Amino acid sequence: MNRLTILFAALAGIFAGALGYGYVTRPAPQTDEVAVRAIVEQVLAEQATETASAPAETEIASIDPAVLNPMIEQYLLADPKVLQRVSDALEETLKAEEAVRSEAALADFHDQIFNAPGQVVLGNPEGDVTLVEFFDYNCGYCRTAVPDMAALLAEDPNLRIVLKEFPILSNESIDAARIGVLVGESDADYWNFHAALFTSRGKVDKSVALAAAQDLGLSPVELELQMNEPRVAETIQSSYEIAQALGITGTPTYIIGNEIIPGAIGADELRARIADMRACGKSRCS
Repeated sequence: MNRLTILFAALAGIFAGALGYGYVTRPAPQTDEVAVRAIVEQVLAEQATETASAPAETEIASIDPAVLNPMIEQYLLADPKVLQRVSDALEETLKAEEAVRSEAALADFHDQIFNAPGQVVLGNPEGDVTLVEFFDYNCGYCRTAVPDMAALLAEDPNLRIVLKEFPILSNESIDAARIGVLVGESDADYWNFHAALFTSRGKVDKSVALAAAQDLGLSPVELELQMNEPRVAETIQSSYEIAQALGITGTPTYIIGNEIIPGAIGADELRARIADMRACGKSRCS
């Protein structure tokens, strides 16, 4: 282990005591190293100014950890807020890096997200803004968000909504999603089916989904025979593939333009994102 590695490990130990193990060990080694190096270089610069004994070009790797570690500790104790500043800077850097990754993934999966054949499209198919939602029929937060979607559908004639079956909570969710795919392929009113499942009591499973489909005039026997066909599995698998690429791990998750929005953020926030898309072509204009 070289001295630079020892130095970073020592400083990481100081961070661990102040910030907690989970933060220090989060997966961003390059960013952490930049932050650590910046602090070390600042310590060295200040030490050189005070003592005039260390040239500006001193290599970090050449400093004995037994000498440098107390210097770092003294510096941090003299200005403990540096930890918060580094923490904030690191968080901003991670957000920026994640935004770049998400933007690239959104571009790679654009057609699969917005224009997949056979996907459920509500509202205006030619609408000027598309709102995508990944949902699970057994997701409580998705249930509370249904009125938000209903309000947007009722009030915005130029909104296009794409619903992605994303069953991640249980096998019952998968069965319900399979029936949902078939209902989406039919001429039945998918929104009524969707709302019926989210307003039902208890766990949503195959029987609940079949009963809701039957109320719309579809044959539960035929649906049950078709629910395990490859095309149904492929539709759901497509949602899994998109979610993996975009880092989507929960429901509901929305996509509007260039933004991935986790959680039930409410109708007002969704309206604001939609309005910004119309105003500047992005989900956030400022």
